[in-house]
Amino acid sequence: MIFFNWLAAGLFLMGCYSELIFASWWPVGFLTLSLFYLLLVLFLFFIFWLIFRSGWIFIFIATVALSFNHIRNIIPFRLSSMFNMEKQENDLRVMSWNVAQFDIMKYKQKPGTYNEMISLVNEFKPDIACFQEMVSGDTLADLNNPYYRKYSFYSVFDFMHKLHLPNYFYSYNYKENFLSQQHFGIIIFSKYPIVNRQTISNFPNDYNSIFQYADIVRGADTVRVFNCHLQSLRFSPTNLKYIQNPSIKTDIDIEKSKSVIVKFKNGFLKRQLQADRVRAEIDKSPYPVIICGDFNDVPNSYPYETIRKDLQDAFVKKGAGIGRTFSGISPTLRIDNIFVDNRYSVNQFIRVQKKLSDHFPILTDISPLPE
Repeated sequence: MIFFNWLAAGLFLMGCYSELIFASWWPVGFLTLSLFYLLLVLFLFFIFWLIFRSGWIFIFIATVALSFNHIRNIIPFRLSSMFNMEKQENDLRVMSWNVAQFDIMKYKQKPGTYNEMISLVNEFKPDIACFQEMVSGDTLADLNNPYYRKYSFYSVFDFMHKLHLPNYFYSYNYKENFLSQQHFGIIIFSKYPIVNRQTISNFPNDYNSIFQYADIVRGADTVRVFNCHLQSLRFSPTNLKYIQNPSIKTDIDIEKSKSVIVKFKNGFLKRQLQADRVRAEIDKSPYPVIICGDFNDVPNSYPYETIRKDLQDAFVKKGAGIGRTFSGISPTLRIDNIFVDNRYSVNQFIRVQKKLSDHFPILTDISPLPE
């Protein structure tokens, strides 16, 4: 019992400090994904030693002391989180959401999902909305193109009108064009003027190979808003089925296991490089920054720590619970984030628990601190 308690504590601390050792040992990424469960195991050991009045409870106490801030990233020490729909006059409301193409492929069978998603955004009235996995067209209508006629309501201009956000910046890779005139990418919508915009390529052959930022002017203040979507694991239905029921009884099972591990490895390594690139651009910003995105990785991972460095995690500041943002695979996957410059106050945060995409939208209200 003592050995396994020490082992769990060691693995937990390695996962917490993964950013320090990730470059030389990528499997530590699996430990980061397991942090919530390792913490639960450590707590059960603590209860066990407590029942037997053993001094080995100090393993749990020492582990918590060494990883206190990392534990807060996983579970903020807050029982509940209130969110007022009416924001304060000086607040800026920011939304981040992986919209899963606004359900474009199922529009004919389920048109209600698209309308519900639009209504949800309008219900919260964000000043800035950052969407990932966006599908839209940004060219004038081509009435001779049957695809465009069929999906013309997915134009950027239609979204601007329906969301009451008159400014936008859309970034996409032409290689990932969708339904001819539609593009697949990331987009920033804004209530306020955008005075500068930049699309930055990570690595041309990678999925999610770009990220973006826009300089947005609000009164006398300018803020640089980043929107990113880091490398996903791109699991096939076969992969997902195997994850739900893992086995290594046959050669086929072993091959399936290898396929899943390879995809994890590729995802870990590519997100590391992408996070370094995003961080380099953050460091160049002459303005306060806001970072939104689907990181496809959990708190305390290398991408999370690298991009969040010196910034506030809106969920940690004002959220509660585990904060799951991805609805599949595991109930502990908080992989979507909003990071805020320290020159702003984080006033409230909400994760909207309405399953319209495979991700839950997150919002925060922030305000500039007095100089």
